[in-house]
Amino acid sequence: MTLDYAGATTKYEPTLGLEVHVELNTKSKMFCGCATEFGAEPNTQTCPVCLGLPGALPVVNAKAIESSILIGLALNCSIAPYSRFARKNYFYPDMPKNFQTSQFDEPICVNGYLDVEIQTDEGQKVFRVEIERVHMEEDTGKSLHVGGATGRIHGAEYSLLDYNRAGIPLVEIVTRIVPGTGKYAPQVARAYVTELRDILRSLGVSDVKMEQGSLRCDANVSLAPIGSGKLGTRSETKNVNSLRSVERAVSGEIERQANRLEAGERIIQETRHFLEESGQTRPGRSKEQAEDYRYFPEPDLVPVTPDAKWIEELGTRIPEKPSVRRKRLQTQWNCPDKEMESLVNAELLDVVEETIKLGAEPTRARTWWLGEISRLANEKEVAPTSLITSKDVAEIIALIVGGDLTDKLARQVVEGVISGEGSASSVIEKRGLKVVSDDSALMTAIEAAIAAQPDTAERIRGGNIPAAGALIGAVMKATGGAADAAKVRELLLKHLGRG
Repeated sequence: MTLDYAGATTKYEPTLGLEVHVELNTKSKMFCGCATEFGAEPNTQTCPVCLGLPGALPVVNAKAIESSILIGLALNCSIAPYSRFARKNYFYPDMPKNFQTSQFDEPICVNGYLDVEIQTDEGQKVFRVEIERVHMEEDTGKSLHVGGATGRIHGAEYSLLDYNRAGIPLVEIVTRIVPGTGKYAPQVARAYVTELRDILRSLGVSDVKMEQGSLRCDANVSLAPIGSGKLGTRSETKNVNSLRSVERAVSGEIERQANRLEAGERIIQETRHFLEESGQTRPGRSKEQAEDYRYFPEPDLVPVTPDAKWIEELGTRIPEKPSVRRKRLQTQWNCPDKEMESLVNAELLDVVEETIKLGAEPTRARTWWLGEISRLANEKEVAPTSLITSKDVAEIIALIVGGDLTDKLARQVVEGVISGEGSASSVIEKRGLKVVSDDSALMTAIEAAIAAQPDTAERIRGGNIPAAGALIGAVMKATGGAADAAKVRELLLKHLGRG
């Protein structure tokens, strides 16, 4: 009988380990001056150093060292007073030097931790994920396999290599094994990568765009019978590139391994690749007979010895942890959990906070950014923050609160600002957008609505106040949404003897 996820976690205890690779957002590469901009024409951002040509000598990027220390401090790590680079030797076509310059036995940051919180059957629970090391290295190039149905090397007609990415500064954050997660292992993995991504973004050290590969996760999973006290054989699912996929990859591996064990088969220590369409993994390469990488110290680079005072100064630049900030803002704004989750997922927390600081009421600020502005951004397939500024939104909200705009008119103002017609006040002036608040003008529209719906008017006179909604709607339609709905209601009820 095939075990589902619930069955798998009833019989087996998962053990989790995560390795996250982060491309730093430095302007130049790790050991040379080549640009790092994403999306350039293939092989246009290369030089003798990152191509590994004879006689080319590397120089360490100081900004990358600074970013690595900031990451370590934010993850509660100790910063090594002495660390060094090594050559990690292995052959792969996207490694032009035939070795990767990395840190091996003496990394720059060690012994940290990150606490993550998830919802369990017993309520909110905190899991501590211990960080073994944070080390610096360089990224590889990129292979493009042409032809075939999968876009992978198997079945491809030929392969192309782009070395623009080769040499981009990379930080690898390696956890210790995370025991005791039980059936919550997938959620813990996702929460860890989510919180880590938010910390990296808050530090400003990476754009952490998983879809572009600037943050990638390798998920290590092993299973052992519950209560055995043993560790099982692990698999390593490589380069998972979305938060949802991290969770799915871990749960899929738990199911796969459990069913192999149930069938009396052994787990092979290997790398695996996550299949987005099915949520399953497929075999990569075996690591049971893998040869050692033959690390040896990089002879062309001096050790990294950061000054203690510099490290102390960098420590003063660590911002408030994203999880702490979210809770603080959620309390201040009286924001429901689902709405806060939406703001975080849409990456709108910063701009909403800016809008509120400019005087906007929190609920209105959240509603406009998550509602109309996000809708227009989705239509244009761009980020909401690229369409309009927090200053414009705060100004529009102030005009609504002041009674100078209705919500319908405000939507026209937003559209005008986005289309490049100028500031909110400019759009209002150019389009002649103004709330109709003159009593005589409103009464004319009210009387017309009553004449068109006499039966509705009679019901209101008889005490059916909710029926007023139909007449108010008719007045709003007649005035193009420019009437003050509250004022219309007041005048209407008074006119019908119910005010």
